Amino acid sequence: MPARSPSARRYAEAIFEIAIENESFVQWSGDLQTIADFVSEADVAGLLASNRVPREEKMRLLGAGLEREISALAMNLVRILEDKSKLHLARDIQVIFQEKVDDARGIAHAIVTTAVPLSDDERNAIAAKLSSVTGKQVDITPVVDEAIIGGLIARIGDQLIDGSTRTKLLALKRQLASATR
Repeated sequence: MPARSPSARRYAEAIFEIAIENESFVQWSGDLQTIADFVSEADVAGLLASNRVPREEKMRLLGAGLEREISALAMNLVRILEDKSKLHLARDIQVIFQEKVDDARGIAHAIVTTAVPLSDDERNAIAAKLSSVTGKQVDITPVVDEAIIGGLIARIGDQLIDGSTRTKLLALKRQLASATR
């Protein structure tokens, strides 16, 4: 998981508090997704990043692209982010907000790396096992990496569970190397 900007975290936490007060998690999730998608479009991102484009033009572009698509509160967020030259944080804000919503709902996301693709039954069994370990409903994103040889590696937030054959073989190699000395 890449490090996220402290500024993005502060904005996401403030939005999360507003969403709690207004019971508007779904609205904010959609609005933040729309904002992040719009400002990430190559031509829009280029105009927003340019020092040659006046602020009024940027606001006109943002209004034309977003005002009918998002709530008034979300549009206020866009104005604040543009005013503070922080619109580039939109994707991080959206991701952090969604992580907070999922955490509040008892949902965890795991990236599970295996040497071969998982069947649906295997995926469900792994999700069930990780759910029992975390106490949360676990949503799995499978990744295939033949370099791990066998077993699996699961990353849930900052937690890493490495049950790969490659890691076990490396540990055994270290043990054998230290035993011969």
